[in-house]
Formats: sequence, structure tokens, C-alpha cells
Amino acid sequence: MRSRRSESIFQFFNSAVILIISLTMIAPMVHLVAVSLSDPVYAGAKLVYLWPKGFFLDVYQTLFRMNDMWRAMGVSIYITVAGTVLCLALTASLAYTLSRPQMPGRTLIMRLVLFSFIFPIPLIPTFLVIKGMGMMNTLWSLIIPGALGAYYVFIMKTFFQGVSKELIEAAKIDGCGEFSVFIRIVLPISKAVLATIALFHAVSQWNAYFGALMYIRSDALFPLQLKLRKLVQSSSVDSGLDNSMFDASVIQTPEMMKAGAIIFSTLPILIVYPFLQKYFVKGAMLGSLKE
Repeated sequence: MRSRRSESIFQFFNSAVILIISLTMIAPMVHLVAVSLSDPVYAGAKLVYLWPKGFFLDVYQTLFRMNDMWRAMGVSIYITVAGTVLCLALTASLAYTLSRPQMPGRTLIMRLVLFSFIFPIPLIPTFLVIKGMGMMNTLWSLIIPGALGAYYVFIMKTFFQGVSKELIEAAKIDGCGEFSVFIRIVLPISKAVLATIALFHAVSQWNAYFGALMYIRSDALFPLQLKLRKLVQSSSVDSGLDNSMFDASVIQTPEMMKAGAIIFSTLPILIVYPFLQKYFVKGAMLGSLKE
């Protein structure tokens, strides 16, 4: 009885601490929504906290009329989808190969992959390689460098090692080669780990801006996060956006425009994430398994 009561008290305080931490993480987003929807007078005076004062949709109406923002969102969607597909193809191929005990040089390749995980490639050599391959100011410079990650390889390799050996041997007895086994047998039963890696990479690709800052020079190729960064860092609302379609009230309150742009760029991934959160949890569990 006493142990049950202690456990209940512990669960209560544990839940309370987690709730407080969750609220501190949600509060900044709630504040941005409130600022973007408030009356410009209150927003400009920084009197808005967690609830809008007044109700104005001028910021979002302006954002929806801005061709630059929609073009940047299209670029972000393209590099996210293309980068994720390429990441899955390369990672699955390498991870399956490394999971086969009979592969020559498997240990050496695994050590090299681990080395790249512990010691990331420095910025200057990466920049020189991108420039030398002629990928400067192209979207390939945002897709290819991060298409293969050591962490993803470890997660997928661990999963592939758990695939039933009897199933693979039965497929080979039926006449399947290694490639056929990989395509017809292994990949169809690996949807969970593929979805996990896809989500990890897609979120990372969507939020990245440093690569575009280094390699992209044309405004037409700027992803959404780089547009957002330029907007937040600018001293005036129209700086870095090349758009003059602003209402007078919005021009007087740049903080409203910045808050609205942050919500505009974050909303797509926020809509997708809750439906696929279970795959993130499963991915973390897969990465913790031992051989």
C-alpha cells in the first residue's frame, strides 16, 4: 500500500514536471501566433504575450500574396522530397550490404562510416568539393551533401540484421539473387524503419538553411528557411523579400510580419509531425538495439 502511494506521488510530480517543460516549449509558438494576429498598435508596443489583442489577418493576407514566399516554399518542398528519396536509396543500399556477413571488407567500411560519424567533414573541404563539382548555386548542393548519414546507416543496418535469415535463405532457394532479395523481400518488410529515416531526414532537410547560405547565390533558389532567416535578421520588413505589397499597418509593425513568416514556414512540418510521431519513437528504439 505504501509503495503504491509513493509510486502515485512520483507519477504525479513526474507528470507535472513534463507538463511544465512542454508548456515552456509551446509558449514561444503561442506567442508568435498571438503577435501575428494582434492589432498593430499592441504588437508594435510589445504588449502582446500569449493571447492576441484585437484580431487582424493582414499579415497572413500579405504573406499569401507574396510570390517570393511561395516560390521559396516550393524550393523547400522539392529539396525535402528529392533529398529524402535519395537518402533512402543510398542508406538502404549501403546498410543492407553492411548487414550481410559474407561481404568482403565489411569491417573496414563500417569503421570508415563510424569515423565519418565521429569526425564530420570540415566546412572548407566541403565547400571546395561542392565548388569543384560545379554544384554552386544549384539545388544539388542542398541535396547531395547530406544524402547519406552514418547515423541513418547504423539504424537501418541494425534493423536489417534482425530480418529472419531463414526468410532470406528461402528466397535464395527459390532462385532470388541478392538484389531480388533486397527489393522483393527485405524492403517490403522494412516500411517502419524506412519511414523513420524518411522523417528524420525530411525534418532536418526542411529546417536547414546553412547549406543554402553557403552555396546559393540566386534569390530564386532560396529555400523557405533562408528567406525566413533574412526576414528575421532584417531591420525592415521588405528587406530580403523583394516585394512591395505590404499594407501600411504591417510596415509599421515588422515584428508582426516576422512572427507570421515563422508560423508560415513552420506550419507544414507541424501538420505532418503529429501523425508520424510514433515512427520517431520507433527509430530511437531501433538505434538503441545491439547486434
